[in-house]
Amino acid sequence: MELNIYHLYPDVLNLYGDRGNVLCMQRRLEWRGMQANIVNVPIGAKLDAKNCDLIFIGGGQDFEQEVLLDDLKGEKTAELKAAIEDGVPVLAICGGYQMLGQYYKTWDGQQCDFTGALDLYTVGSEQRMIGNYMFSCEEAGCNIVGFENHSGKTYLSEQVAPLGMMLSGNGNNGEDKTEGARYKNVFGTYSHGSLLPKNPVLCDFILQTALNHRYDGAEPLAPLDDTLELNAHRYMQERLSHNG
Repeated sequence: MELNIYHLYPDVLNLYGDRGNVLCMQRRLEWRGMQANIVNVPIGAKLDAKNCDLIFIGGGQDFEQEVLLDDLKGEKTAELKAAIEDGVPVLAICGGYQMLGQYYKTWDGQQCDFTGALDLYTVGSEQRMIGNYMFSCEEAGCNIVGFENHSGKTYLSEQVAPLGMMLSGNGNNGEDKTEGARYKNVFGTYSHGSLLPKNPVLCDFILQTALNHRYDGAEPLAPLDDTLELNAHRYMQERLSHNG
């Protein structure tokens, strides 16, 4: 078995080691005897959605998002939307998550239109939301630990569910206790750090979703020895529980 993992804008969107998420997915597949074909899709390259099994989009600063917007518009946005509507899993982090929405409006009123793949929008604020944080993810059956650093406040429509609910930290906007977004097989989140090595249960949940989409009736992933990963996760969870 194999998965084609498409890494969108690896040359621009790689804030706080977000590429570690791709490496984590690759290794966890390989440790189970499966192949991960990593396809980088930089600025100027075509996004061939029909061959995608999973798409990853990392985070970037406002300048980096502006640099790639012209490239993202048109054919790439159409391919991305088609993949999402077809149920291809997408993991999008921070700036990549914001870019799946309708627009980003800066705190001084300037609007930047994004892909509109998800019915959500982001509004900038003068204060940044920074720090280690934790949220519950009922669907994956675990708490997620990560690191957030964003000034944008994201608001979801009724058509988009949150990925989870905040236990410590700010999440989407610091107001409604939501974190991230779930639509079809999209996983959007503000969690840097990188997310998946810190949260192996979530990583396997996303990989299983991709395998189920590609292979009808895929077998459940075999368990791995995650003693070190789970011990580190447990430490952060206890630390953040005391801070919350």
